[in-house]
Amino acid sequence: MKRILCILLALMIMGLSFSGCKPTATGPKTDKVVYVINGALGDNAFYDSGQKGIDAIKKQYGVQTRTIECNFDAGKYEPALEAAAQYSDVVFVISYAFEDNLKAIADKYPNKIFVNIDTIVQNSKNTITSAKYIEEESAFLAGVCAGLTTTDMSIKNINADKIVGVVAAGDDPVTMAFVKAYKDGVHYIDKTIKVERVVLASVWNDPAKGKAAAISLYDKKCDVVFQVAGETGLGVLQAAKERGLYAIGVDTNQNNIEPGYVIASDIKDVGKTIEGIYKTIRDGSYKLGQVIKYGLKSGNIDLVTDATVQVLPKSILDRISKVRQQIIDGTLVVKTYQ
Repeated sequence: MKRILCILLALMIMGLSFSGCKPTATGPKTDKVVYVINGALGDNAFYDSGQKGIDAIKKQYGVQTRTIECNFDAGKYEPALEAAAQYSDVVFVISYAFEDNLKAIADKYPNKIFVNIDTIVQNSKNTITSAKYIEEESAFLAGVCAGLTTTDMSIKNINADKIVGVVAAGDDPVTMAFVKAYKDGVHYIDKTIKVERVVLASVWNDPAKGKAAAISLYDKKCDVVFQVAGETGLGVLQAAKERGLYAIGVDTNQNNIEPGYVIASDIKDVGKTIEGIYKTIRDGSYKLGQVIKYGLKSGNIDLVTDATVQVLPKSILDRISKVRQQIIDGTLVVKTYQ
């Protein structure tokens, strides 16, 4: 009898041991998420938008999250990606200027999920998924807005000269896509409108320089200045208030930063993108190496005009809405920069 009990006990222990070896999930691990950015939080624009998405998935799914800011220091890029890969299961990356570092790290850690935001990066093992925005569509709307505003003398302080401007923090392809489409949108309204521009030398975190650039444009009789400059662009908004003129914000809804002077914002909802892609990672529909494109139709980009102090008349708001719908429907095709 004792011998039988011993055998039964041994079988039970073996059964528990084997059941403990069974995998607890069929998909990849997803419980640790890192957000790696080449710049820094606090821009009230692109990077902060992404952080909102990270915070949202932390709250919704209870995952562990970390954010690594490289502060535009090239020496931090590779260590940041290495640390992220070692710690996390999923890495969301904004990789401007360190695309090669990202490719190398993704190849080194093929079992980790890497999602690159805003540009297309493809590594040799084809494991990086890229989220690419059709920023030309929303920037075109920003141009439409500026063109309509500078030709409407009923708006306070609009002068008789048909001139608008744009401040760009750099001349990289993404930024230039904004600038070109903005100009196209302006000329869609009136080909005689002059578009002045200031392009800085990769200055993304200096509001004082953004303000100086905007003032130089207002001095050239620009009624409206579009900022495509990250944290530097906050200075453009300040300049608009100082001169009693108008600005268009970028990446997030900046209309209430300087109420009554920011007439619209060209949003690029990085947070919504991160939330949407992470959802596919959790539900199993995520695919490695894909390029996902977002335009006006997806809602990840747009031109928003809602504000506590509304400057634009209904006629302009209605025209913007009409052009938006034409782009979404495909009856108006916006030229892409690349």
